[in-house]
Amino acid sequence: MAKAPSVGRVKTRLVPPLSPDEATALSGCFLSDVTTNIALAGRTLPIDGYVAYAPAGTAPAFAAVIAPGTGLVLADGSAAMPDEIAGFGRSLFHAVLGLLELGYGAACLVNADGPTLPTERLVAAARALAAPGDRAVLGPADDGGYYLIGMKAAHAALFSAIDWSTERVAAQTAARAGEIGLDLVSLPSWYDVDDPASLRALIDELDGAGRGGYAAPETARWLAESAIRDRLAPASRRA
Repeated sequence: MAKAPSVGRVKTRLVPPLSPDEATALSGCFLSDVTTNIALAGRTLPIDGYVAYAPAGTAPAFAAVIAPGTGLVLADGSAAMPDEIAGFGRSLFHAVLGLLELGYGAACLVNADGPTLPTERLVAAARALAAPGDRAVLGPADDGGYYLIGMKAAHAALFSAIDWSTERVAAQTAARAGEIGLDLVSLPSWYDVDDPASLRALIDELDGAGRGGYAAPETARWLAESAIRDRLAPASRRA
């Protein structure tokens, strides 16, 4: 799930400490690493990677930053869907509908804010969805949202009456699954990089002091070539 990487539209919560141009460059690195990570998971199981993008008409903006072989599917929320699905839920459900309409047996949505998500989480999600029987997979984020949701059928209930952009998203999604009797497989939690504190956590992880996720080479390269590490360092370390 991604917005086209353009100045002033992406990673705005990281401005400051980043400039708008830096935030855009970092967003492109995230997209490169996330799509490459999905392709890596595809070496273990039959997984095809797509960017579910918005707004309409911005598909060409992704060409320079996504892994070769990554497809594109529009997910701007314009598709017909139940009235009770609102906000970001419309884009998410649009992505599910678009992928399933392509003939896939399951659709798994991953955010573009976790460049170091461990590859094995993607493999575990795909393996759960490949097993017989209907189910959904949820990867909860540390902030109460989720970094991944997957399903074998377009279950509108999972996107209905959700308080998007709050710490209640994952819990409410799990509750919706329970309400319709849908088996839910939960993955270990991970973090999104969407504010200065989580950017520091990402830098620490890529420095070897984090949680042992995917190496995110493009993100690591950009951070190493920029002054971001020093800019975010505590004052005691800069002195």
